[in-house]
Amino acid sequence: MEQTFMKEKPVLPLVLSMSLPMVLSMMVASLYNIIDSYFVAKISEDAMTALALVFPVQNLINAVTIGFSIGINAVIAYHLGAKMEGLANRAATWGVILSTVHGVILTIFCIGIMPLFLGMFTSSLVITDLALQYSRIVFGFAVVISWGMAYEKIFQSVGRMFLTMISMLAGCIANIILDPILIFGWGPFPELGIEGAALATGLGQTVSLCMYLIICLIKPIPVKVGYKYLSWDKGMVARLYGIGIPATLNMALPSLLISSLNVILAAYSQAYVTVLGVYYKLQTFLYLPANGIVQGMRPLVGYNYGANEKGRVREIYQVALCLAAGIMVMGTVLCQTVPVWLMGLFATSNETIQAGATALRMISVGFLVSSVSVISSGALEGLGKGGPSLMISLLRYVLVMIPAALVLSRFLGPVGVWHGFWVTELVTAVAAYWIYRSKTVS
Repeated sequence: MEQTFMKEKPVLPLVLSMSLPMVLSMMVASLYNIIDSYFVAKISEDAMTALALVFPVQNLINAVTIGFSIGINAVIAYHLGAKMEGLANRAATWGVILSTVHGVILTIFCIGIMPLFLGMFTSSLVITDLALQYSRIVFGFAVVISWGMAYEKIFQSVGRMFLTMISMLAGCIANIILDPILIFGWGPFPELGIEGAALATGLGQTVSLCMYLIICLIKPIPVKVGYKYLSWDKGMVARLYGIGIPATLNMALPSLLISSLNVILAAYSQAYVTVLGVYYKLQTFLYLPANGIVQGMRPLVGYNYGANEKGRVREIYQVALCLAAGIMVMGTVLCQTVPVWLMGLFATSNETIQAGATALRMISVGFLVSSVSVISSGALEGLGKGGPSLMISLLRYVLVMIPAALVLSRFLGPVGVWHGFWVTELVTAVAAYWIYRSKTVS
Protein backbone atom coordinates (compact mmCIF):
# COMPACT_ATOMS: atom_id res chain seq x y z
CA MET A 1 0.00 0.00 0.00
CA GLU A 2 3.12 2.21 -0.25
CA GLN A 3 2.72 3.54 3.30
CA THR A 4 5.87 2.05 4.87
CA PHE A 5 7.55 5.48 4.81
CA MET A 6 5.46 6.26 7.90
CA LYS A 7 7.58 3.89 9.98
CA GLU A 8 10.89 4.13 8.10
CA LYS A 9 11.57 7.83 7.46
CA PRO A 10 13.42 9.80 10.21
CA VAL A 11 10.86 11.32 12.57
CA LEU A 12 11.57 15.06 12.28
CA PRO A 13 11.57 15.15 8.45
CA LEU A 14 8.56 12.82 8.49
CA VAL A 15 6.49 15.01 10.81
CA LEU A 16 7.49 18.12 8.88
CA SER A 17 6.61 16.57 5.52
CA MET A 18 3.20 15.49 6.83
CA SER A 19 2.47 18.64 8.84
CA LEU A 20 3.77 21.56 6.79
CA PRO A 21 1.26 21.17 3.95
CA MET A 22 -1.48 21.08 6.58
CA VAL A 23 -0.03 24.08 8.43
CA LEU A 24 0.02 26.05 5.18
CA SER A 25 -3.57 24.98 4.47
CA MET A 26 -4.66 25.95 7.96
CA MET A 27 -2.94 29.33 7.71
CA VAL A 28 -4.77 30.05 4.46
CA ALA A 29 -8.00 28.87 6.11
CA SER A 30 -7.23 31.23 8.98
CA LEU A 31 -6.60 34.02 6.50
CA TYR A 32 -9.96 33.26 4.93
CA ASN A 33 -11.67 33.48 8.35
CA ILE A 34 -10.06 36.84 9.01
CA ILE A 35 -10.79 38.22 5.52
CA ASP A 36 -14.38 36.95 5.70
CA SER A 37 -14.84 38.70 9.06
CA TYR A 38 -13.12 41.81 7.73
CA PHE A 39 -15.59 42.13 4.85
CA VAL A 40 -18.59 41.35 7.07
CA ALA A 41 -17.40 44.01 9.53
CA LYS A 42 -17.56 46.49 6.64
CA ILE A 43 -21.30 45.82 6.41
CA SER A 44 -21.85 46.85 10.05
CA GLU A 45 -20.87 45.98 13.59
CA ASP A 46 -24.31 44.35 13.92
CA ALA A 47 -23.35 42.00 11.10
CA MET A 48 -20.16 41.08 12.95
CA THR A 49 -22.16 40.41 16.11
CA ALA A 50 -24.55 38.24 14.07
CA LEU A 51 -21.60 36.13 12.91
CA ALA A 52 -20.41 35.80 16.51
CA LEU A 53 -23.84 34.48 17.55
CA VAL A 54 -24.07 32.03 14.62
CA PHE A 55 -20.55 30.73 15.26
CA PRO A 56 -21.44 28.22 18.03
CA VAL A 57 -24.00 26.42 15.84
CA GLN A 58 -21.72 26.65 12.82
CA ASN A 59 -19.02 25.12 14.99
CA LEU A 60 -21.44 22.29 15.87
CA ILE A 61 -21.59 21.32 12.19
CA ASN A 62 -17.80 21.45 11.99
CA ALA A 63 -17.57 19.41 15.18
CA VAL A 64 -19.75 16.57 13.92
CA THR A 65 -18.19 16.43 10.45
CA ILE A 66 -14.57 16.84 11.53
CA GLY A 67 -14.97 14.69 14.64
CA PHE A 68 -16.43 11.72 12.80
CA SER A 69 -13.84 12.14 10.04
CA ILE A 70 -11.10 11.90 12.68
CA GLY A 71 -12.54 8.48 13.48
CA ILE A 72 -12.33 7.55 9.79
CA ASN A 73 -8.71 8.75 9.69
CA ALA A 74 -7.62 6.84 12.80
CA VAL A 75 -9.30 3.55 11.83
CA ILE A 76 -7.88 3.60 8.28
CA ALA A 77 -4.35 4.48 9.47
CA TYR A 78 -4.40 1.72 12.11
CA HIS A 79 -5.51 -0.95 9.63
CA LEU A 80 -2.92 0.16 7.08
CA GLY A 81 -0.19 -0.10 9.73
CA ALA A 82 -1.45 -3.58 10.63
CA LYS A 83 -1.49 -4.57 6.92
CA MET A 84 -5.29 -5.03 6.83
CA GLU A 85 -6.01 -3.22 3.55
CA GLY A 86 -9.51 -4.69 3.10
CA LEU A 87 -10.64 -3.34 6.45
CA ALA A 88 -9.15 0.04 5.60
CA ASN A 89 -11.29 0.16 2.44
CA ARG A 90 -14.37 -0.82 4.42
CA ALA A 91 -13.69 1.93 6.98
CA ALA A 92 -13.42 4.53 4.20
CA THR A 93 -16.63 3.39 2.50
CA TRP A 94 -18.74 3.31 5.64
CA GLY A 95 -17.21 6.62 6.67
CA VAL A 96 -18.50 8.33 3.52
CA ILE A 97 -21.98 6.74 3.82
CA LEU A 98 -22.41 7.76 7.46
CA SER A 99 -21.06 11.24 6.75
CA THR A 100 -23.86 11.71 4.22
CA VAL A 101 -26.45 10.83 6.85
CA HIS A 102 -24.87 13.25 9.31
CA GLY A 103 -24.96 16.08 6.77
CA VAL A 104 -28.68 15.70 6.08
CA ILE A 105 -29.56 15.61 9.79
CA LEU A 106 -27.39 18.64 10.55
CA THR A 107 -29.00 20.73 7.79
CA ILE A 108 -32.51 20.13 9.11
CA PHE A 109 -31.63 20.45 12.80
CA CYS A 110 -29.44 23.55 12.68
CA ILE A 111 -31.75 25.60 10.45
CA GLY A 112 -34.69 24.62 12.66
CA ILE A 113 -33.17 25.66 16.00
CA MET A 114 -31.66 29.01 14.97
CA PRO A 115 -34.61 31.32 15.82
CA LEU A 116 -34.87 29.89 19.34
CA PHE A 117 -31.08 29.83 19.78
CA LEU A 118 -30.65 33.46 18.77
CA GLY A 119 -33.44 34.54 21.10
CA MET A 120 -31.33 33.34 24.03
CA PHE A 121 -28.58 35.89 23.35
CA THR A 122 -30.03 38.99 21.72
CA SER A 123 -33.26 40.97 21.60
CA SER A 124 -32.14 42.99 18.57
CA LEU A 125 -34.33 42.28 15.56
CA VAL A 126 -31.63 43.61 13.23
CA ILE A 127 -28.97 41.23 14.57
CA THR A 128 -31.42 38.31 14.60
CA ASP A 129 -32.44 38.92 10.99
CA LEU A 130 -28.81 39.15 9.83
CA ALA A 131 -27.92 35.95 11.70
CA LEU A 132 -30.84 34.06 10.16
CA GLN A 133 -29.96 35.25 6.65
CA TYR A 134 -26.39 34.02 7.09
CA SER A 135 -27.15 30.74 8.84
CA ARG A 136 -29.82 29.46 6.44
CA ILE A 137 -27.39 29.54 3.53
CA VAL A 138 -24.32 28.29 5.39
CA PHE A 139 -26.17 25.39 7.03
CA GLY A 140 -27.61 24.38 3.66
CA PHE A 141 -24.12 23.18 2.68
CA ALA A 142 -23.83 20.70 5.59
CA VAL A 143 -23.81 17.64 3.32
CA VAL A 144 -21.04 19.17 1.21
CA ILE A 145 -19.06 19.88 4.38
CA SER A 146 -19.55 16.29 5.58
CA TRP A 147 -18.31 14.79 2.31
CA GLY A 148 -15.40 17.20 2.10
CA MET A 149 -14.23 16.41 5.62
CA ALA A 150 -14.55 12.66 5.07
CA TYR A 151 -12.38 12.77 1.96
CA GLU A 152 -9.91 15.14 3.62
CA LYS A 153 -9.27 12.64 6.41
CA ILE A 154 -9.18 9.68 4.00
CA PHE A 155 -6.47 11.43 1.98
CA GLN A 156 -4.54 12.27 5.17
CA SER A 157 -4.76 8.69 6.45
CA VAL A 158 -2.69 7.49 3.48
CA GLY A 159 -0.18 10.34 3.75
CA ARG A 160 -1.43 12.35 0.77
CA MET A 161 -0.89 15.66 2.53
CA PHE A 162 0.12 17.62 -0.58
CA LEU A 163 -3.08 16.67 -2.39
CA THR A 164 -5.08 17.55 0.71
CA MET A 165 -3.35 20.92 0.80
CA ILE A 166 -4.17 21.60 -2.86
CA SER A 167 -7.84 20.77 -2.33
CA MET A 168 -8.14 22.88 0.82
CA LEU A 169 -6.30 25.82 -0.74
CA ALA A 170 -8.55 25.74 -3.79
CA GLY A 171 -11.63 26.08 -1.58
CA CYS A 172 -10.16 28.81 0.62
CA ILE A 173 -8.90 30.86 -2.31
CA ALA A 174 -12.27 30.56 -4.06
CA ASN A 175 -13.90 31.74 -0.85
CA ILE A 176 -11.59 34.73 -0.47
CA ILE A 177 -12.19 35.79 -4.09
CA LEU A 178 -15.97 35.37 -3.87
CA ASP A 179 -16.41 37.23 -0.56
CA PRO A 180 -16.15 40.84 -1.80
CA ILE A 181 -17.76 39.98 -5.14
CA LEU A 182 -20.91 38.56 -3.53
CA ILE A 183 -21.06 40.80 -0.45
CA PHE A 184 -20.66 44.12 -2.26
CA GLY A 185 -21.93 43.14 -5.71
CA TRP A 186 -18.82 43.69 -7.81
CA GLY A 187 -19.21 43.53 -11.58
CA PRO A 188 -22.38 41.82 -12.80
CA PHE A 189 -23.11 40.22 -9.42
CA PRO A 190 -25.87 41.57 -7.15
CA GLU A 191 -25.03 43.02 -3.74
CA LEU A 192 -26.02 40.26 -1.31
CA GLY A 193 -24.54 41.59 1.94
CA ILE A 194 -24.23 39.00 4.70
CA GLU A 195 -25.96 36.41 2.49
CA GLY A 196 -23.11 36.87 0.01
CA ALA A 197 -20.60 35.99 2.73
CA ALA A 198 -22.56 32.82 3.50
CA LEU A 199 -22.81 31.84 -0.17
CA ALA A 200 -19.09 32.43 -0.71
CA THR A 201 -18.36 30.11 2.21
CA GLY A 202 -20.57 27.35 0.85
CA LEU A 203 -19.21 27.62 -2.69
CA GLY A 204 -15.64 27.49 -1.38
CA GLN A 205 -16.43 24.26 0.47
CA THR A 206 -17.95 22.86 -2.71
CA VAL A 207 -14.77 23.62 -4.65
CA SER A 208 -12.69 21.67 -2.11
CA LEU A 209 -14.99 18.65 -2.34
CA CYS A 210 -14.88 18.70 -6.14
CA MET A 211 -11.08 18.75 -6.03
CA TYR A 212 -11.00 15.59 -3.89
CA LEU A 213 -13.39 13.78 -6.21
CA ILE A 214 -11.49 14.83 -9.35
CA ILE A 215 -8.18 13.68 -7.83
CA CYS A 216 -9.73 10.29 -6.97
CA LEU A 217 -10.71 9.86 -10.63
CA ILE A 218 -7.42 11.06 -12.11
CA LYS A 219 -4.94 9.67 -9.57
CA PRO A 220 -6.63 7.09 -7.30
CA ILE A 221 -5.37 6.88 -3.73
CA PRO A 222 -4.48 3.52 -2.09
CA VAL A 223 -7.69 3.37 -0.03
CA LYS A 224 -10.83 2.68 -2.03
CA VAL A 225 -14.44 3.77 -1.54
CA GLY A 226 -16.90 1.50 -3.33
CA TYR A 227 -20.03 -0.60 -3.23
CA LYS A 228 -18.13 -3.89 -2.81
CA TYR A 229 -16.77 -2.68 0.54
CA LEU A 230 -20.24 -1.83 1.86
CA SER A 231 -21.03 -5.19 3.50
CA TRP A 232 -22.42 -4.60 6.98
CA ASP A 233 -19.74 -4.67 9.67
CA LYS A 234 -21.09 -3.84 13.11
CA GLY A 235 -17.63 -3.83 14.64
CA MET A 236 -16.28 -1.42 12.05
CA VAL A 237 -19.16 1.02 12.48
CA ALA A 238 -18.79 0.77 16.26
CA ARG A 239 -15.08 1.57 16.01
CA LEU A 240 -15.70 4.57 13.73
CA TYR A 241 -18.16 5.99 16.24
CA GLY A 242 -16.03 4.90 19.20
CA ILE A 243 -13.36 7.34 18.04
CA GLY A 244 -15.61 9.74 16.15
CA ILE A 245 -18.08 10.51 18.95
CA PRO A 246 -15.44 11.59 21.50
CA ALA A 247 -13.67 13.56 18.75
CA THR A 248 -16.98 15.20 17.84
CA LEU A 249 -17.57 16.16 21.45
CA ASN A 250 -14.03 17.54 21.55
CA MET A 251 -14.89 19.76 18.62
CA ALA A 252 -18.35 20.70 19.90
CA LEU A 253 -17.24 21.77 23.36
CA PRO A 254 -15.99 25.19 22.16
CA SER A 255 -19.56 25.93 21.05
CA LEU A 256 -20.82 25.18 24.56
CA LEU A 257 -18.06 27.35 25.98
CA ILE A 258 -18.74 30.28 23.66
CA SER A 259 -22.47 30.15 24.34
CA SER A 260 -21.84 30.06 28.10
CA LEU A 261 -19.38 32.95 27.95
CA ASN A 262 -21.78 34.94 25.77
CA VAL A 263 -24.38 34.66 28.53
CA ILE A 264 -21.88 35.91 31.13
CA LEU A 265 -20.56 38.76 28.96
CA ALA A 266 -23.95 39.90 27.64
CA ALA A 267 -24.89 40.86 31.20
CA TYR A 268 -22.21 43.58 31.03
CA SER A 269 -22.40 44.83 27.43
CA GLN A 270 -23.02 43.60 23.89
CA ALA A 271 -19.53 44.94 23.10
CA TYR A 272 -17.98 42.09 25.12
CA VAL A 273 -19.92 39.54 23.08
CA THR A 274 -18.45 41.12 19.95
CA VAL A 275 -14.96 41.01 21.52
CA LEU A 276 -15.33 37.30 22.22
CA GLY A 277 -16.48 36.69 18.64
CA VAL A 278 -13.53 38.63 17.25
CA TYR A 279 -11.12 36.73 19.52
CA TYR A 280 -12.36 33.39 18.23
CA LYS A 281 -11.89 34.62 14.68
CA LEU A 282 -8.34 35.77 15.46
CA GLN A 283 -7.35 32.65 17.38
CA THR A 284 -8.05 30.52 14.33
CA PHE A 285 -4.91 32.06 12.82
CA LEU A 286 -3.03 30.46 15.70
CA TYR A 287 -4.87 27.25 16.53
CA LEU A 288 -5.64 26.19 12.95
CA PRO A 289 -1.91 25.98 12.07
CA ALA A 290 -1.38 24.09 15.35
CA ASN A 291 -4.18 21.82 14.20
CA GLY A 292 -2.18 21.35 10.99
CA ILE A 293 0.57 19.82 13.15
CA VAL A 294 -2.03 17.55 14.75
CA GLN A 295 -3.38 16.51 11.35
CA GLY A 296 0.10 15.58 10.20
CA MET A 297 0.85 13.73 13.44
CA ARG A 298 -2.44 11.83 13.76
CA PRO A 299 -2.04 9.28 10.92
CA LEU A 300 1.63 8.81 11.87
CA VAL A 301 0.90 7.80 15.45
CA GLY A 302 -2.01 5.63 14.28
CA TYR A 303 0.06 3.85 11.66
CA ASN A 304 3.05 3.28 13.96
CA TYR A 305 0.78 2.18 16.79
CA GLY A 306 -0.80 -0.39 14.44
CA ALA A 307 2.70 -1.49 13.42
CA ASN A 308 3.70 -1.79 17.14
CA GLU A 309 6.38 0.94 16.81
CA LYS A 310 5.80 2.52 20.23
CA GLY A 311 9.20 4.22 20.39
CA ARG A 312 8.42 6.13 17.20
CA VAL A 313 5.02 7.09 18.59
CA ARG A 314 6.73 8.78 21.55
CA GLU A 315 9.23 10.56 19.32
CA ILE A 316 6.50 11.79 16.96
CA TYR A 317 4.62 13.23 19.95
CA GLN A 318 7.70 15.11 21.19
CA VAL A 319 8.50 16.61 17.78
CA ALA A 320 4.89 17.68 17.21
CA LEU A 321 4.79 19.32 20.66
CA CYS A 322 7.89 21.41 19.90
CA LEU A 323 6.47 22.53 16.56
CA ALA A 324 3.13 23.52 18.08
CA ALA A 325 4.89 25.42 20.87
CA GLY A 326 6.75 27.47 18.24
CA ILE A 327 3.45 28.51 16.66
CA MET A 328 2.04 29.50 20.05
CA VAL A 329 5.05 31.69 20.83
CA MET A 330 4.47 33.68 17.64
CA GLY A 331 0.81 34.14 18.52
CA THR A 332 1.67 35.34 22.00
CA VAL A 333 4.09 37.95 20.66
CA LEU A 334 1.49 39.35 18.24
CA CYS A 335 -1.27 39.60 20.85
CA GLN A 336 1.04 41.25 23.36
CA THR A 337 2.52 43.80 20.95
CA VAL A 338 -0.24 44.82 18.51
CA PRO A 339 -3.62 43.95 20.11
CA VAL A 340 -5.21 47.31 19.24
CA TRP A 341 -4.36 46.85 15.56
CA LEU A 342 -5.72 43.29 15.56
CA MET A 343 -9.02 44.34 17.11
CA GLY A 344 -9.25 47.34 14.81
CA LEU A 345 -9.50 45.00 11.84
CA PHE A 346 -12.97 43.89 12.95
CA ALA A 347 -14.39 46.60 15.18
CA THR A 348 -15.09 50.29 14.70
CA SER A 349 -16.09 51.59 18.14
CA ASN A 350 -13.29 52.64 20.46
CA GLU A 351 -14.99 50.86 23.39
CA THR A 352 -14.91 47.52 21.59
CA ILE A 353 -11.33 47.96 20.37
CA GLN A 354 -9.97 48.86 23.81
CA ALA A 355 -11.87 46.07 25.55
CA GLY A 356 -10.65 43.65 22.90
CA ALA A 357 -7.03 44.72 23.26
CA THR A 358 -7.21 44.06 27.00
CA ALA A 359 -8.75 40.66 26.33
CA LEU A 360 -6.07 39.63 23.83
CA ARG A 361 -3.23 40.54 26.19
CA MET A 362 -4.71 38.48 29.02
CA ILE A 363 -5.84 35.47 27.01
CA SER A 364 -2.53 35.14 25.15
CA VAL A 365 -0.67 34.46 28.40
CA GLY A 366 -1.97 30.88 28.14
CA PHE A 367 -1.14 30.25 24.47
CA LEU A 368 2.25 28.55 24.92
CA VAL A 369 1.18 26.10 27.61
CA SER A 370 -1.96 25.22 25.64
CA SER A 371 0.22 23.38 23.09
CA VAL A 372 0.51 20.51 25.59
CA SER A 373 -3.27 20.03 25.64
CA VAL A 374 -3.64 20.40 21.87
CA ILE A 375 -0.95 17.85 20.99
CA SER A 376 -1.82 15.37 23.75
CA SER A 377 -5.48 15.33 22.74
CA GLY A 378 -4.63 14.92 19.05
CA ALA A 379 -2.14 12.13 19.71
CA LEU A 380 -4.67 10.20 21.77
CA GLU A 381 -7.20 10.49 18.94
CA GLY A 382 -4.64 9.09 16.51
CA LEU A 383 -4.08 6.16 18.87
CA GLY A 384 -7.80 5.44 18.93
CA LYS A 385 -8.13 6.52 22.58
CA GLY A 386 -11.11 8.81 22.21
CA GLY A 387 -12.18 8.77 25.85
CA PRO A 388 -8.96 10.18 27.33
CA SER A 389 -8.81 12.78 24.54
CA LEU A 390 -12.34 13.84 25.39
CA MET A 391 -11.43 14.21 29.06
CA ILE A 392 -8.73 16.74 28.14
CA SER A 393 -11.23 18.77 26.14
CA LEU A 394 -13.83 18.59 28.91
CA LEU A 395 -11.31 20.06 31.32
CA ARG A 396 -10.28 22.75 28.86
CA TYR A 397 -13.71 23.89 27.71
CA VAL A 398 -16.14 23.01 30.50
CA LEU A 399 -14.93 21.66 33.83
CA VAL A 400 -12.28 24.33 34.44
CA MET A 401 -13.04 27.21 32.07
CA ILE A 402 -16.73 27.84 32.74
CA PRO A 403 -16.44 27.77 36.57
CA ALA A 404 -13.29 29.92 36.37
CA ALA A 405 -15.07 32.49 34.18
CA LEU A 406 -18.09 32.57 36.49
CA VAL A 407 -16.08 32.97 39.69
CA LEU A 408 -13.52 35.45 38.35
CA SER A 409 -16.18 37.61 36.66
CA ARG A 410 -17.97 37.93 40.00
CA PHE A 411 -14.87 39.56 41.48
CA LEU A 412 -13.28 41.26 38.45
CA GLY A 413 -16.19 41.88 36.08
CA PRO A 414 -15.81 40.95 32.39
CA VAL A 415 -12.02 41.07 32.75
CA GLY A 416 -12.34 37.98 34.95
CA VAL A 417 -13.53 36.00 31.92
CA TRP A 418 -10.30 36.84 30.07
CA HIS A 419 -8.21 35.76 33.08
CA GLY A 420 -10.15 32.50 33.09
CA PHE A 421 -8.56 31.54 29.76
CA TRP A 422 -4.93 31.44 30.91
CA VAL A 423 -5.83 29.88 34.26
CA THR A 424 -7.65 27.10 32.41
CA GLU A 425 -4.80 26.49 29.96
CA LEU A 426 -2.30 26.12 32.79
CA VAL A 427 -4.44 23.67 34.79
CA THR A 428 -5.42 21.66 31.71
CA ALA A 429 -1.85 21.36 30.39
CA VAL A 430 -0.74 19.65 33.60
CA ALA A 431 -3.71 17.28 33.48
CA ALA A 432 -3.32 16.62 29.74
CA TYR A 433 0.30 15.55 30.00
CA TRP A 434 -0.51 13.23 32.89
CA ILE A 435 -3.44 11.69 30.99
CA TYR A 436 -1.34 11.17 27.86
CA ARG A 437 1.52 9.55 29.78
CA SER A 438 -0.79 7.30 31.76
CA LYS A 439 -2.46 6.00 28.57
CA THR A 440 0.65 5.46 26.48
CA VAL A 441 3.43 4.30 28.79
CA SER A 442 3.77 0.53 28.53
